[in-house]
Amino acid sequence: MSHSPNRVKIDLSALEYNLDQVKKLIDKETRIMGIVKSDAYGHGLVPVSRVLEKKGVDYLGVAHIHEALELRKNGIRLPLVILCGIHTREDAREVVAKSLTPVLSDLSFVEILAQESAKSGKSTNIQLKVDTGMSRLGVPYGDVGHFVKKILEYKELYLEALCSHLSSADETMGDFTKIQIERFKEAIEMGHTMGVDLPLNNLANSAGIMAHKDSHFNMVRPGIMLYGGLPSPGFDPPLPLEPVMSFEGRILQIKDYPKDTPISYGRTYHTKGDQRIAVVSIGYGDGLPRNLSNRGKVLIGGRKVNIVGRVCMNMTMCDITGMKDVSQGDEVVIMGRQGEEIIWGEDLAIWGETISYEIFCSIGQRDTKECIS
Repeated sequence: MSHSPNRVKIDLSALEYNLDQVKKLIDKETRIMGIVKSDAYGHGLVPVSRVLEKKGVDYLGVAHIHEALELRKNGIRLPLVILCGIHTREDAREVVAKSLTPVLSDLSFVEILAQESAKSGKSTNIQLKVDTGMSRLGVPYGDVGHFVKKILEYKELYLEALCSHLSSADETMGDFTKIQIERFKEAIEMGHTMGVDLPLNNLANSAGIMAHKDSHFNMVRPGIMLYGGLPSPGFDPPLPLEPVMSFEGRILQIKDYPKDTPISYGRTYHTKGDQRIAVVSIGYGDGLPRNLSNRGKVLIGGRKVNIVGRVCMNMTMCDITGMKDVSQGDEVVIMGRQGEEIIWGEDLAIWGETISYEIFCSIGQRDTKECIS
């Protein structure tokens, strides 16, 4: 069978290493919810979840119910939290049938889930989303008492946690994060005064885990750091992380051009003299940001070389002037290691004016992934 010249490799041993780094930053009794939403940030939902389950994480977090059902279908037995909640009665039925844990922020779905649980004679675990300042999903932190009171009317539901999300934990000042932590504590206290135990409260994302110890509470939710990425370009991690994803293509053709030859769409680059140009097998259709036109780099022959001209859908041109030992068919590393050099997801993010999350998701969803242990 013929293959694409491009390869996305997922190093599962690097994933294990990064999880061990998470464990070093939290107290022994603090639980871990590994975040595997959006195909594990492009790294492969099922293989990543299998490794995290084997390595002893307590929970897995997905965005929507279809990801949770995919994990159950593939034999994952861990508690699965549906971070974006449920949206239909059919979702509620599946939650009950597959013993899933939805995050709720809407009383109408509290009632629907209780009805479906009662029909099945089962108890369903839920988490209540509290808005402490993200201004996204969640009940206002001051209204937690009202929601908890309603939830307590349904004996079929077990409220195991309040959860919230930090909006700015990667910022060096951290003032707003402190406000969010205090609001979350207030919400928890309100729950406790109503007699609810709430043993699994969770707030900390990767930035919270690394930079705000007091955001850890009962459980933390590592996402980007599991994959060797940083919460934002320039974030200084307290412990080193290993890149899990690498992305490689091939040189399709090498051509020599005289000075002032226009390269690629729109003629945004002209050769500065006699230049040797490699046409590479990867473009924005493969997840390489078009923003890298005339500003990104790739690894060829163990050296960082410039992308020149506009990135095309399936090809990109790179300047290999002066490089003698480069041939058609040679490996090109877009992200990852080659020889002594490395290009991180953060590098691509900086050049493309985005974040590594988007880089991983874009690359991971477009190419066949090959898992290595």
